[in-house]
Amino acid sequence: MSESAEALVRRWFDEVWNRGDASAIDRLLAPNAVVHGLSPDGKPLVGREAFKPFYEQFRTAFPNLNVTIDQVLNQGDRVAAYCRVQGTHTGPIMGKAPTNLPVSFTGMVIVRTDGQFLVEGWNVWDFLRCFTQIGLQLQ
Repeated sequence: MSESAEALVRRWFDEVWNRGDASAIDRLLAPNAVVHGLSPDGKPLVGREAFKPFYEQFRTAFPNLNVTIDQVLNQGDRVAAYCRVQGTHTGPIMGKAPTNLPVSFTGMVIVRTDGQFLVEGWNVWDFLRCFTQIGLQLQ
């Protein structure tokens, strides 16, 4: 059954990120999806299995993460969403021990769908702001 691109993106943020349902990755992300903008080396993550370590690391560091979609633009099979992210740093990330500090940052994604899965995504998140709030020094 085909689902609107916007509905798929909203489900992605609700189920995967807000509810922390890792099994939703397999239901919503295409097996060979291409995810841009999340890898430190600038290379895209290709496939569900390549995305899962990023997800696990981030959800471990911020298990109460909440993503709010503030703005959505939808054109055919593509959706642009401007989001606010909030959470608490209660798990380790990139060598930084938990600080129990709150984080709040914003970001945007552009997602291409096929009516069943998210097949490609371009991410621009203010990770610098996030990591600065927990005292993580990036080099």
